[in-house]
Amino acid sequence: MKTVTLLAALGAALAPSGALAQVRDAAPPLRLTLEEAVRRGLETSHRIAEAVARGDAAAAVADERHAPTLPQISALAGYTRTNHVDQFGFVYPNGQSVVVYPDIPNNYRTRLDLQWPIYTSGRLDALERAARIDASASADEIATARADLTLEITRAYWALITAGEALRVVQESLASVNAHLRDVRNQLDAGLLPPSDVYRVEAQASRQRMQTVQAESARDIVEAELARLVGAPPGTPIETVAALDVLGPLPTSLDGLIESARLQRSERAALLKRTDSAGQRARAAAAGSKPTVAVGGGVDYASPNSRFFPREDAWRTSWDASVNVIWPIFDGGRTRSEMAETAALRRAVQERLADFDVTLAVEIRQRVSEITANRAAIEAAADAVRSAAEARRVLVERFAAGVATSTDVLDAQVALLQAELDRTLALANAHLADARLARASGR
Repeated sequence: MKTVTLLAALGAALAPSGALAQVRDAAPPLRLTLEEAVRRGLETSHRIAEAVARGDAAAAVADERHAPTLPQISALAGYTRTNHVDQFGFVYPNGQSVVVYPDIPNNYRTRLDLQWPIYTSGRLDALERAARIDASASADEIATARADLTLEITRAYWALITAGEALRVVQESLASVNAHLRDVRNQLDAGLLPPSDVYRVEAQASRQRMQTVQAESARDIVEAELARLVGAPPGTPIETVAALDVLGPLPTSLDGLIESARLQRSERAALLKRTDSAGQRARAAAAGSKPTVAVGGGVDYASPNSRFFPREDAWRTSWDASVNVIWPIFDGGRTRSEMAETAALRRAVQERLADFDVTLAVEIRQRVSEITANRAAIEAAADAVRSAAEARRVLVERFAAGVATSTDVLDAQVALLQAELDRTLALANAHLADARLARASGR
């Protein structure tokens, strides 16, 4: 039962809920190293493309915040139709008449307008700096998404190698059981064994065939998951290149890893930038209660032009220039509430950063402990494989000499199978622990 559970776990490690094994196509296999799998996954990932698009949006927001600091020039044009009115005028003593307010129902106006906030108490500058920092933090979040996807692809890659190795072990075990089954049948024909011994071996062979089918299904499941992550068509067979028994170097000092992670983790860099951005937004909110100065001006070309008296049905040009000072005396508490909001958001980011630092130190220690434990488990599993193989060899020889039962041989075969699967799982866990440590330390 433990062997069956172990084989099922290999397939369930990466399979989404309700996933079914797919039939592998007859297409040639896609041969991939781990580096190539990661590269293909990063190039084809929709998740990374989404993060990049969000980064582009953040950069556009930064440009949007910069625009109000520049002169704003606009052109206006309009036409107004009014009702007819009685003309008003008077007559000079010499008999000359003057129309002061003529009947002009058609009114045309064009204007070239300029507005420029030359002093905003630092509000617009602070908002622009906050947007620039957010755009930079978005780049760190893209790096975070890439690191997460790299770990996911690495996990799927080693799971595929593990499933393939488990399938090989089960197939070899099945071949050994079948060979033993032929021996006991020969001894049954010679009258040396009772039929019950043959039945026990046949039952074990059937269990081994079932485990082979489960191992094949587990490999198909993790292969489909890896194909999805690297952008390969569904059903593409994948051939891995890396060897399961080749391990990387042991990690260096724990304190050095923690300090390296603090400097290199993109999530922490993003949180630091978000903290700075919140500080800039707090400055912008505080500037809401301070005066602002803006200049304006424009040129009007209208018919009639209301700035000329008396009015006449003719196109005339005029211009204006102004300096405006605005100092909000009372805004109903809007500025105070905005300042409280930005201060609270900044505290929230700071607390999140502090929690990340604490969690990071614990995570590094956990990953180093995992690597140490997995390396020790590999050594123990290797010893168990050697002992189980030797025990099986001796029992096969004793069975051939007639001094051991087929049950003893079957028990030794099961023990050897379990030891080899334990070693396979220990090697896979060691590789995954290395990948998790690389992710945790920001490498």
